[in-house]
Amino acid sequence: MNGDDTAVRAADMKPALAPQFYRSQELFELERQRIFNTQWFCVGRAEQLVNRGDYLHASVAGESVIVVRARADTLRAFYNVCRHRGSRLVSGAACSGHFDGAIVCPYHAWSYNLDGGLRAAPFVRFDEDCPKENFSLVPVRLEEWGGFIFLNLGEKAVQSLSEQVGLVAERLSRYPLEEMRRGAQLVYDVRANWKIIVENYNECYHCGPVHPELCALVPAFRQNGGASLEWNDGIPHRPGAWTFTASGTSTRAPFPGLSEREKTHHKGEVIYPNLMLSMAAEHVAAFTLWPMEPGLTRITCDFLFHPSETSKPGFDPADVVEFWDVVNRQDWKICESVHDGMGSRGFRGAFYSPMEDPSLDIRRYLEKHLGVTEEPR
Repeated sequence: MNGDDTAVRAADMKPALAPQFYRSQELFELERQRIFNTQWFCVGRAEQLVNRGDYLHASVAGESVIVVRARADTLRAFYNVCRHRGSRLVSGAACSGHFDGAIVCPYHAWSYNLDGGLRAAPFVRFDEDCPKENFSLVPVRLEEWGGFIFLNLGEKAVQSLSEQVGLVAERLSRYPLEEMRRGAQLVYDVRANWKIIVENYNECYHCGPVHPELCALVPAFRQNGGASLEWNDGIPHRPGAWTFTASGTSTRAPFPGLSEREKTHHKGEVIYPNLMLSMAAEHVAAFTLWPMEPGLTRITCDFLFHPSETSKPGFDPADVVEFWDVVNRQDWKICESVHDGMGSRGFRGAFYSPMEDPSLDIRRYLEKHLGVTEEPR
Protein backbone atom coordinates (compact mmCIF):
# COMPACT_ATOMS: atom_id res chain seq x y z
CA MET A 1 0.00 0.00 0.00
CA ASN A 2 2.88 2.37 0.71
CA GLY A 3 3.81 2.39 -2.97
CA ASP A 4 0.23 2.89 -4.15
CA ASP A 5 -0.50 6.09 -6.03
CA THR A 6 -3.50 6.57 -3.75
CA ALA A 7 -1.34 6.67 -0.61
CA VAL A 8 -1.11 10.03 1.15
CA ARG A 9 2.08 11.79 2.20
CA ALA A 10 3.10 11.20 5.79
CA ALA A 11 4.19 14.84 5.87
CA ASP A 12 0.53 15.81 5.49
CA MET A 13 -0.42 14.26 8.82
CA LYS A 14 -1.45 16.72 11.54
CA PRO A 15 -0.78 16.44 15.29
CA ALA A 16 -3.77 15.25 17.32
CA LEU A 17 -4.69 16.38 20.79
CA ALA A 18 -2.13 15.81 23.53
CA PRO A 19 -2.72 12.71 25.72
CA GLN A 20 -3.77 14.87 28.66
CA PHE A 21 -6.92 15.89 26.80
CA TYR A 22 -8.10 12.30 27.06
CA ARG A 23 -6.72 11.29 30.46
CA SER A 24 -6.53 14.37 32.69
CA GLN A 25 -9.10 14.83 35.46
CA GLU A 26 -8.36 18.57 35.43
CA LEU A 27 -9.25 18.88 31.75
CA PHE A 28 -12.28 16.66 32.22
CA GLU A 29 -13.51 19.11 34.86
CA LEU A 30 -12.90 21.97 32.42
CA GLU A 31 -15.05 20.11 29.88
CA ARG A 32 -17.80 19.84 32.49
CA GLN A 33 -17.75 23.60 33.03
CA ARG A 34 -17.38 24.82 29.45
CA ILE A 35 -19.05 22.09 27.39
CA PHE A 36 -21.39 19.78 29.30
CA ASN A 37 -22.71 22.59 31.51
CA THR A 38 -23.26 25.06 28.65
CA GLN A 39 -24.13 23.01 25.55
CA TRP A 40 -27.39 21.21 24.79
CA PHE A 41 -26.88 17.65 26.05
CA CYS A 42 -29.05 14.77 24.78
CA VAL A 43 -30.61 12.71 27.60
CA GLY A 44 -33.19 10.49 25.89
CA ARG A 45 -36.32 10.27 23.79
CA ALA A 46 -39.62 12.04 24.40
CA GLU A 47 -41.41 8.73 23.74
CA GLN A 48 -39.98 7.46 27.04
CA LEU A 49 -42.39 9.82 28.82
CA VAL A 50 -45.83 8.94 27.49
CA ASN A 51 -48.20 9.73 30.35
CA ARG A 52 -48.56 12.71 32.67
CA GLY A 53 -46.28 12.07 35.65
CA ASP A 54 -43.79 9.87 33.80
CA TYR A 55 -40.23 10.93 34.58
CA LEU A 56 -36.66 10.36 33.46
CA HIS A 57 -33.78 10.65 35.91
CA ALA A 58 -30.56 11.71 34.14
CA SER A 59 -27.04 12.61 35.19
CA VAL A 60 -25.60 15.46 33.13
CA ALA A 61 -21.99 16.38 33.86
CA GLY A 62 -22.38 15.05 37.39
CA GLU A 63 -25.63 16.96 37.96
CA SER A 64 -28.76 14.99 38.73
CA VAL A 65 -31.78 16.14 36.73
CA ILE A 66 -35.43 15.04 36.54
CA VAL A 67 -37.35 15.30 33.27
CA VAL A 68 -41.11 14.94 33.78
CA ARG A 69 -44.20 14.88 31.59
CA ALA A 70 -46.10 17.78 33.20
CA ARG A 71 -48.95 17.82 30.69
CA ALA A 72 -49.79 15.84 27.60
CA ASP A 73 -47.85 18.23 25.39
CA THR A 74 -45.28 19.55 27.88
CA LEU A 75 -41.99 18.24 29.24
CA ARG A 76 -40.28 20.03 32.14
CA ALA A 77 -36.86 19.51 33.69
CA PHE A 78 -35.62 20.32 37.21
CA TYR A 79 -32.53 19.82 39.29
CA ASN A 80 -33.10 16.74 41.44
CA VAL A 81 -32.95 18.71 44.69
CA CYS A 82 -35.64 19.48 47.28
CA ARG A 83 -35.83 23.19 48.13
CA HIS A 84 -36.14 22.41 51.85
CA ARG A 85 -32.96 20.59 52.89
CA GLY A 86 -31.45 19.52 49.59
CA SER A 87 -32.48 15.88 49.60
CA ARG A 88 -32.59 14.09 46.29
CA LEU A 89 -36.17 13.77 45.16
CA VAL A 90 -35.32 10.67 43.13
CA SER A 91 -32.47 8.41 44.14
CA GLY A 92 -31.07 5.01 43.33
CA ALA A 93 -30.19 3.41 40.04
CA ALA A 94 -33.67 3.67 38.51
CA CYS A 95 -33.49 6.02 35.53
CA SER A 96 -37.22 6.29 34.90
CA GLY A 97 -40.53 5.99 36.75
CA HIS A 98 -43.85 7.66 37.42
CA PHE A 99 -45.00 10.39 39.81
CA ASP A 100 -48.57 9.88 40.96
CA GLY A 101 -49.73 13.46 40.56
CA ALA A 102 -46.95 15.10 42.59
CA ILE A 103 -43.21 14.98 43.26
CA VAL A 104 -42.79 14.14 46.95
CA CYS A 105 -39.50 14.51 48.80
CA PRO A 106 -38.69 11.32 50.75
CA TYR A 107 -37.11 13.29 53.62
CA HIS A 108 -39.82 15.60 55.04
CA ALA A 109 -42.57 15.03 52.46
CA TRP A 110 -42.48 18.44 50.84
CA SER A 111 -44.47 17.98 47.63
CA TYR A 112 -44.26 19.72 44.28
CA ASN A 113 -46.61 19.96 41.32
CA LEU A 114 -45.40 18.46 38.07
CA ASP A 115 -44.65 21.97 36.81
CA GLY A 116 -42.19 22.39 39.70
CA GLY A 117 -44.26 24.65 41.94
CA LEU A 118 -44.39 23.84 45.64
CA ARG A 119 -47.71 22.20 46.48
CA ALA A 120 -47.43 21.72 50.26
CA ALA A 121 -44.99 21.44 53.15
CA PRO A 122 -46.27 19.59 56.23
CA PHE A 123 -46.79 21.88 59.26
CA VAL A 124 -45.46 24.93 57.37
CA ARG A 125 -47.72 27.90 56.61
CA PHE A 126 -46.81 30.20 53.71
CA ASP A 127 -48.14 33.74 53.33
CA GLU A 128 -47.46 36.94 51.45
CA ASP A 129 -44.30 37.51 53.48
CA CYS A 130 -42.95 34.11 52.44
CA PRO A 131 -45.00 32.70 49.53
CA LYS A 132 -44.86 29.19 48.16
CA GLU A 133 -43.60 30.59 44.87
CA ASN A 134 -40.23 31.22 46.49
CA PHE A 135 -39.71 27.48 46.90
CA SER A 136 -40.35 26.08 43.43
CA LEU A 137 -37.97 23.48 42.06
CA VAL A 138 -35.03 24.95 40.15
CA PRO A 139 -35.73 24.51 36.43
CA VAL A 140 -33.36 23.28 33.74
CA ARG A 141 -33.72 24.39 30.13
CA LEU A 142 -35.28 21.74 27.94
CA GLU A 143 -35.83 21.57 24.20
CA GLU A 144 -36.68 18.79 21.74
CA TRP A 145 -35.45 17.98 18.28
CA GLY A 146 -36.27 14.91 16.23
CA GLY A 147 -37.95 13.25 19.20
CA PHE A 148 -34.78 13.62 21.31
CA ILE A 149 -34.73 15.50 24.64
CA PHE A 150 -31.90 17.97 25.17
CA LEU A 151 -31.05 19.78 28.41
CA ASN A 152 -28.91 22.85 28.97
CA LEU A 153 -27.52 23.52 32.46
CA GLY A 154 -26.10 26.95 31.70
CA GLU A 155 -27.40 30.04 33.45
CA LYS A 156 -28.12 31.25 29.94
CA ALA A 157 -27.92 29.22 26.75
CA VAL A 158 -24.97 30.35 24.64
CA GLN A 159 -26.86 29.21 21.54
CA SER A 160 -30.22 27.74 20.65
CA LEU A 161 -30.66 24.03 20.10
CA SER A 162 -31.42 24.68 16.43
CA GLU A 163 -28.07 26.47 16.11
CA GLN A 164 -26.29 23.59 17.82
CA VAL A 165 -27.96 20.96 15.63
CA GLY A 166 -27.13 23.15 12.64
CA LEU A 167 -27.10 21.61 9.17
CA VAL A 168 -27.69 18.11 10.55
CA ALA A 169 -31.42 18.86 10.69
CA GLU A 170 -31.40 19.87 7.03
CA ARG A 171 -29.45 16.80 5.91
CA LEU A 172 -31.79 14.47 7.82
CA SER A 173 -35.01 16.30 7.02
CA ARG A 174 -36.59 13.36 5.17
CA TYR A 175 -36.04 10.89 8.04
CA PRO A 176 -39.14 10.83 10.32
CA LEU A 177 -37.07 11.05 13.50
CA GLU A 178 -39.79 12.53 15.66
CA GLU A 179 -42.23 9.75 14.77
CA MET A 180 -39.79 6.90 15.37
CA ARG A 181 -40.09 4.50 18.26
CA ARG A 182 -37.39 2.64 20.15
CA GLY A 183 -37.46 -1.03 19.27
CA ALA A 184 -34.42 -2.08 21.33
CA GLN A 185 -31.57 -0.65 23.38
CA LEU A 186 -28.02 -1.74 24.16
CA VAL A 187 -25.94 -0.17 26.96
CA TYR A 188 -22.15 -0.32 27.13
CA ASP A 189 -19.57 0.91 29.62
CA VAL A 190 -16.48 1.74 27.57
CA ARG A 191 -13.16 2.39 29.27
CA ALA A 192 -12.18 5.21 26.97
CA ASN A 193 -12.51 8.98 26.88
CA TRP A 194 -15.62 10.27 25.15
CA LYS A 195 -13.54 12.19 22.58
CA ILE A 196 -11.77 9.01 21.45
CA ILE A 197 -15.18 7.49 20.77
CA VAL A 198 -16.35 10.51 18.76
CA GLU A 199 -13.10 10.66 16.80
CA ASN A 200 -13.40 6.96 16.01
CA TYR A 201 -16.99 7.49 14.82
CA ASN A 202 -15.88 10.38 12.61
CA GLU A 203 -13.43 8.42 10.44
CA CYS A 204 -13.31 5.17 8.48
CA TYR A 205 -9.54 4.75 8.19
CA HIS A 206 -9.99 2.10 10.88
CA CYS A 207 -12.90 0.33 9.18
CA GLY A 208 -10.82 -2.04 7.04
CA PRO A 209 -8.72 -3.44 9.92
CA VAL A 210 -11.43 -3.34 12.59
CA HIS A 211 -14.77 -4.04 10.85
CA PRO A 212 -14.63 -6.93 8.33
CA GLU A 213 -18.39 -7.57 8.57
CA LEU A 214 -19.20 -3.90 8.09
CA CYS A 215 -16.85 -3.52 5.13
CA ALA A 216 -18.35 -6.60 3.46
CA LEU A 217 -21.66 -4.75 3.61
CA VAL A 218 -20.26 -1.31 2.68
CA PRO A 219 -17.08 -1.87 0.62
CA ALA A 220 -16.51 1.89 0.27
CA PHE A 221 -15.55 2.00 3.95
CA ARG A 222 -12.26 0.21 3.25
CA GLN A 223 -11.43 1.65 -0.16
CA ASN A 224 -8.48 4.06 -0.14
CA GLY A 225 -8.37 3.85 3.65
CA GLY A 226 -11.90 5.19 3.93
CA ALA A 227 -10.92 8.44 2.22
CA SER A 228 -13.22 10.78 0.28
CA LEU A 229 -16.47 9.36 1.64
CA GLU A 230 -19.46 11.55 0.80
CA TRP A 231 -21.12 11.46 4.20
CA ASN A 232 -23.54 14.28 3.40
CA ASP A 233 -24.96 12.39 0.42
CA GLY A 234 -24.64 8.93 1.96
CA ILE A 235 -22.38 5.91 1.44
CA PRO A 236 -23.57 3.12 -0.89
CA HIS A 237 -23.99 -0.48 0.24
CA ARG A 238 -22.77 -3.42 -1.84
CA PRO A 239 -25.04 -4.35 -4.77
CA GLY A 240 -28.31 -5.82 -3.51
CA ALA A 241 -27.84 -4.49 0.05
CA TRP A 242 -29.57 -1.41 1.45
CA THR A 243 -29.51 -1.54 5.28
CA PHE A 244 -27.32 -2.46 8.26
CA THR A 245 -28.06 -6.15 8.83
CA ALA A 246 -25.90 -9.19 8.16
CA SER A 247 -27.78 -9.83 4.90
CA GLY A 248 -27.96 -6.15 4.00
CA THR A 249 -31.72 -6.47 3.57
CA SER A 250 -34.84 -6.47 5.75
CA THR A 251 -38.52 -7.31 5.60
CA ARG A 252 -39.18 -3.85 7.08
CA ALA A 253 -40.10 -1.13 4.61
CA PRO A 254 -37.88 1.93 4.10
CA PHE A 255 -39.03 5.08 5.86
CA PRO A 256 -41.66 6.91 3.84
CA GLY A 257 -40.45 10.09 2.19
CA LEU A 258 -36.78 9.16 1.72
CA SER A 259 -35.05 10.04 -1.51
CA GLU A 260 -34.12 7.17 -3.82
CA ARG A 261 -30.49 7.62 -2.78
CA GLU A 262 -31.33 7.50 0.93
CA LYS A 263 -33.10 4.17 0.38
CA THR A 264 -29.77 2.54 -0.57
CA HIS A 265 -27.14 4.70 1.16
CA HIS A 266 -25.95 5.03 4.74
CA LYS A 267 -25.59 8.37 6.50
CA GLY A 268 -23.78 9.25 9.74
CA GLU A 269 -24.00 12.44 11.78
CA VAL A 270 -22.65 13.81 15.07
CA ILE A 271 -24.46 16.41 17.17
CA TYR A 272 -21.81 17.51 19.65
CA PRO A 273 -21.22 16.87 22.39
CA ASN A 274 -22.94 13.52 22.90
CA LEU A 275 -25.29 12.30 20.16
CA MET A 276 -24.15 10.17 17.20
CA LEU A 277 -26.69 9.10 14.57
CA SER A 278 -26.33 6.30 12.00
CA MET A 279 -29.11 6.38 9.44
CA ALA A 280 -30.25 3.33 7.49
CA ALA A 281 -33.25 3.16 5.18
CA GLU A 282 -35.51 1.48 7.77
CA HIS A 283 -33.86 2.07 11.15
CA VAL A 284 -31.66 4.54 13.00
CA ALA A 285 -28.96 3.67 15.53
CA ALA A 286 -28.76 6.57 18.01
CA PHE A 287 -25.71 6.60 20.30
CA THR A 288 -25.94 8.79 23.40
CA LEU A 289 -22.60 9.31 25.18
CA TRP A 290 -22.52 9.80 28.96
CA PRO A 291 -18.98 10.86 29.98
CA MET A 292 -18.51 9.45 33.50
CA GLU A 293 -14.77 9.90 34.04
CA PRO A 294 -11.79 10.79 31.84
CA GLY A 295 -11.45 7.09 31.06
CA LEU A 296 -15.05 5.88 31.29
CA THR A 297 -17.98 6.58 28.96
CA ARG A 298 -21.40 4.97 29.17
CA ILE A 299 -23.04 4.58 25.78
CA THR A 300 -26.72 3.91 25.21
CA CYS A 301 -27.50 2.67 21.72
CA ASP A 302 -31.18 3.07 20.83
CA PHE A 303 -32.55 1.38 17.73
CA LEU A 304 -35.36 3.45 16.25
CA PHE A 305 -37.97 2.23 13.80
CA HIS A 306 -41.09 3.58 12.15
CA PRO A 307 -44.19 3.03 14.32
CA SER A 308 -45.88 1.21 11.44
CA GLU A 309 -43.22 -1.49 11.92
CA THR A 310 -42.98 -1.58 15.72
CA SER A 311 -46.77 -1.96 15.96
CA LYS A 312 -46.83 -5.07 13.81
CA PRO A 313 -47.42 -8.41 15.57
CA GLY A 314 -44.15 -10.28 15.82
CA PHE A 315 -41.97 -7.19 15.31
CA ASP A 316 -38.41 -8.37 15.87
CA PRO A 317 -35.39 -6.04 15.59
CA ALA A 318 -32.86 -8.83 16.29
CA ASP A 319 -31.30 -8.66 12.81
CA VAL A 320 -30.37 -5.00 13.37
CA VAL A 321 -29.37 -5.37 17.03
CA GLU A 322 -27.13 -8.38 16.46
CA PHE A 323 -25.28 -6.80 13.54
CA TRP A 324 -24.76 -3.50 15.36
CA ASP A 325 -23.63 -5.25 18.53
CA VAL A 326 -20.80 -6.91 16.59
CA VAL A 327 -19.73 -3.59 15.05
CA ASN A 328 -20.11 -1.69 18.33
CA ARG A 329 -18.00 -4.11 20.33
CA GLN A 330 -15.26 -3.91 17.71
CA ASP A 331 -15.30 -0.12 18.04
CA TRP A 332 -15.34 -0.09 21.83
CA LYS A 333 -12.48 -2.59 22.05
CA ILE A 334 -10.23 -0.53 19.79
CA CYS A 335 -11.19 2.72 21.57
CA GLU A 336 -10.22 1.15 24.90
CA SER A 337 -6.91 0.08 23.36
CA VAL A 338 -6.25 3.65 22.22
CA HIS A 339 -7.08 5.12 25.63
CA ASP A 340 -4.87 2.56 27.37
CA GLY A 341 -1.97 3.14 24.97
CA MET A 342 -2.09 6.89 25.54
CA GLY A 343 -1.11 6.24 29.15
CA SER A 344 2.20 4.64 28.16
CA ARG A 345 5.52 6.37 28.73
CA GLY A 346 6.35 5.29 25.20
CA PHE A 347 3.49 7.24 23.66
CA ARG A 348 4.90 10.26 21.83
CA GLY A 349 1.68 11.85 20.60
CA ALA A 350 -0.90 10.94 17.98
CA PHE A 351 -1.45 12.15 14.41
CA TYR A 352 -4.40 12.55 12.07
CA SER A 353 -3.80 11.30 8.54
CA PRO A 354 -5.61 13.12 5.72
CA MET A 355 -8.13 10.23 5.60
CA GLU A 356 -9.08 11.14 9.16
CA ASP A 357 -9.79 14.81 8.47
CA PRO A 358 -13.33 14.62 9.97
CA SER A 359 -11.69 13.65 13.26
CA LEU A 360 -10.18 17.11 13.33
CA ASP A 361 -13.69 18.30 14.09
CA ILE A 362 -12.99 17.49 17.74
CA ARG A 363 -10.10 19.99 17.70
CA ARG A 364 -12.27 22.63 16.06
CA TYR A 365 -15.03 21.94 18.55
CA LEU A 366 -12.69 22.19 21.55
CA GLU A 367 -11.09 25.37 20.24
CA LYS A 368 -14.53 26.95 20.05
CA HIS A 369 -16.03 25.72 23.32
CA LEU A 370 -13.16 24.69 25.58
CA GLY A 371 -10.94 27.57 24.52
CA VAL A 372 -7.80 25.45 24.43
CA THR A 373 -6.32 22.55 22.45
CA GLU A 374 -2.76 22.87 23.64
CA GLU A 375 -1.54 21.00 26.69
CA PRO A 376 -1.36 23.35 29.72
CA ARG A 377 2.20 24.29 30.69
